Amino acid sequence: MGRKLIIILGPTAVGKTDYSIREALKYGSPVISCDSRQIYREMSIGTAVPSDEQLAAVRHYFIHSHPVTGLYSAGRYEVEALALVERLFEEGHDTLVMAGGSGFYIDAFCRGLDDFPPVDMELRESLNRRLADEGVESLRLDLKRLDPESYAAIDIANGQRVLRALEVCLSSGRPFSSFKTSPARKRNFEIEKVGLTRPRDELYARINRRVLEMVDAGLVEEVAGLSAYRHLPALQTVGYREIFQYLDGEISLDRAVELVQRNTRHYAKRQLAYWARDPEIRWIPAV
Repeated sequence: MGRKLIIILGPTAVGKTDYSIREALKYGSPVISCDSRQIYREMSIGTAVPSDEQLAAVRHYFIHSHPVTGLYSAGRYEVEALALVERLFEEGHDTLVMAGGSGFYIDAFCRGLDDFPPVDMELRESLNRRLADEGVESLRLDLKRLDPESYAAIDIANGQRVLRALEVCLSSGRPFSSFKTSPARKRNFEIEKVGLTRPRDELYARINRRVLEMVDAGLVEEVAGLSAYRHLPALQTVGYREIFQYLDGEISLDRAVELVQRNTRHYAKRQLAYWARDPEIRWIPAV
């Protein structure tokens, strides 16, 4: 085919950013981010966006590219990222590098999304209110009852993912998982998936250390500055929910940090379980 896209994936804190920059420099490619939170301009510390030095090393796309107030989805990412990739190939690149940990976004880009029913905006508003008032646990219980397969497969700590799956179940009368049966759409370039791994103890130690570094860098202040947007799906995520609990006086800062560390470790475990089903991934040790 002559045109290749290399996707660097793996659990949070495994070292995707440094590895993808080295690969991008080797091929003269930019880095196309595939992270469902790093796209938001207002969310930097809690999403572990690349540092200024890393961003300066190579051109990055889909980092701080969209406002937190705008609705964003895997379907929109598929359209925008495919258009970008086609443009970059046309400009003369023969190998491109994509990096990220959002499995659903990567699947959308590689395979395309099935034809889900149209959005019922009243239902979405109702579910968003429940998410804000009751937390993601309330929606998770409904999803587990209506669609155990999706409950087991998606990131159930991600309020936006749970909301979307439940929304489809309620609006269509069918499980969300029943729509994900279409054959993969053809892409006119080769896709190579490279997964980075580390021993679990080492990965968890990196996660714990990174959370402490986030707090030192001003995570609490960043979350406090986003209080006006806390009801939005983008803020219903690990690292933000727990700090909001601290700011609300529900828990101490030390407890909030412990919860961010624990929930991030759980998220990394779910990421690995999600990708374990994909035989196309070539796993290598992160260095």
